[in-house]
This record gives sequence, structure tokens and C-alpha cells, in this order.
Amino acid sequence: MFFAGFDLLFSILFPILFLVVLGMILYAIIGNIRTWNKNNHSPRLTVPAAVVAKRTEVSHHHTDNTMMHTFTTYYVTFQVESGDRMELTVNGSDYGMLVEGDIGKLSFQGTRYLGFQRN
Repeated sequence: MFFAGFDLLFSILFPILFLVVLGMILYAIIGNIRTWNKNNHSPRLTVPAAVVAKRTEVSHHHTDNTMMHTFTTYYVTFQVESGDRMELTVNGSDYGMLVEGDIGKLSFQGTRYLGFQRN
């Protein structure tokens, strides 16, 4: 008798949970495609800017009990002449070369970092 109720509950909750997880995955994929498309349709701009801040985000992924992978994402905040600030993701080598206080020309396309040329 107990198992009959459990089977009924499982047959209802499993499809709902599956659809919720699938919906979250699709939402993330569609959001990334939308950002990629918006960046591709944005103009490439080069503007005077200063490096005002840097930060990293480290994430750890465990594959099993013995393997762990670490991924680091590098962010740099630039301030343009109008006073507006934008935080862009950069690769590790650019992150290492940029110092807070650097002044130069920032090249970007939407939210995509293209480069920074010091004065």
C-alpha cells in the first residue's frame, strides 16, 4: 500500500523535475546565444579609458573523488571619459599585463573585450 502511493508520487514529480531542469538548461543556452548575437551586431568601438579595478572568480569542479579541476575567470573594470564603468571578461595574459591606473585606448564590441593599448 505504501509503495503504491510512492509510485504515484514518483510518476508525478519526476516528469515535473525533469522539465524544470531541462527548462533551466535551455534558458542558459538561449541566454548565451542571445549575448553572442548581440555582441556580433554591436559596433567595434575604441575609446579612451582607464583600468580602475581587477578581480578573479575561481570555480572548482569535482569529476570524482580524486580529480578536481579549477577554472579562473578574469575581469577588468574600465572607466571611460564620460565616467561610465564597464566590467569585461579578459584572458589571463591580458589580465596579468593590465595594472590598476593604466590609461589608454579600450577596444570592445558589446560586452566582448577586444584589447587595450596603453598611452
